[in-house]
Amino acid sequence: MALVPMGPEASFFEVLDQHRASLVAALRRRSEESPPGGPRSTSGFEDSVGLQMISNCSTRKIRSDSPKSAQNFALILKILSMIYKLVQSNTYATKRDIYYTDSQLFGNQTVVDNIINDVSCMLKVPRRSLHILSTSKGLIAGSLSYIEEDGTRVNCTGCSTGVAVPSNIQGLRNIITDAKFLLIVEKDATFQRLLDDNFCSKMSPCIMVTGKGVPDLNTRLLVRKLWDSFHIPPFTLVDADPHGIEIMCIYKYGSMSMSFEAHNLTVPAIRWLGLLPSDIKRLNIPKNTFIPLTKRDQMKLDSILKRPYVTCQPFWRKELEIMANSKIKAEIQALTFISSDYLSRVYLPNKLKFGGWL
Repeated sequence: MALVPMGPEASFFEVLDQHRASLVAALRRRSEESPPGGPRSTSGFEDSVGLQMISNCSTRKIRSDSPKSAQNFALILKILSMIYKLVQSNTYATKRDIYYTDSQLFGNQTVVDNIINDVSCMLKVPRRSLHILSTSKGLIAGSLSYIEEDGTRVNCTGCSTGVAVPSNIQGLRNIITDAKFLLIVEKDATFQRLLDDNFCSKMSPCIMVTGKGVPDLNTRLLVRKLWDSFHIPPFTLVDADPHGIEIMCIYKYGSMSMSFEAHNLTVPAIRWLGLLPSDIKRLNIPKNTFIPLTKRDQMKLDSILKRPYVTCQPFWRKELEIMANSKIKAEIQALTFISSDYLSRVYLPNKLKFGGWL
């Protein structure tokens, strides 16, 4: 008995297949042009990597005999001793676990987070090598299956609410997918709406991921692993506002706080699918859904416009300038005022079919 595919016909994916081929070709060119050995760059930004730590960066000293840093020095030694025990016993702990071993001593979770980042940066190893895991908050759905480190088999197909992103991405094995694209969704509400509209089935084969806002480390590691393993074209769906654009930049180019792990986290192949500021006028979205930019929004937008990666993205700059000039922003949910399923039925299929990304 022949099986009828649920998704769009094969011709729908021609543009995506061509896009994937161009991404792979660009990747090969970069690997051939990169000099073997040594640091890739002495600058803070490289288009093929993202924001990364420069070789001659400034450092700070924490001394045990200085009243100003003695307490911080002691806390670092405390966490280093815990890391040593974890590595020796081949066990793992979350950052939250470490905080609750002596919450009064550490004061708050941020202190633990910052020290772990400092230790990881100082030793030049990923956090996983310290046997410290992050609690995942992201979700994944679509054409993907894998086996977790403990042997648990996970199938993300057909899940009504999404599967939690694993806490140990490096331990995944037997990863299987035939997805034609990866859609990274900014907000959980949009992710759930697309699941309710059976987007993954209608656009099968595909994968959807959400970090529920600013992505956690595991969600970023998963997106990077899918790119490294399958070179699936990745796209972002974020609000047309400075905060959404910032989140997209974290996936694509990384963040200053994690620049020392840029080679393991960033995916510069990511493309901006929507919601574009130019879409707001082009689609005749009702004006009562527009939101004025706040002073904080304008400061964030000005900051993004000054970043080095915007100079190599002229189409991005144009969209950012449209937002700056109009002084308005819009959420993805604004599309529901056109029709309740406009996002999944019209907007995304047309964008993917006709190459409407930046």
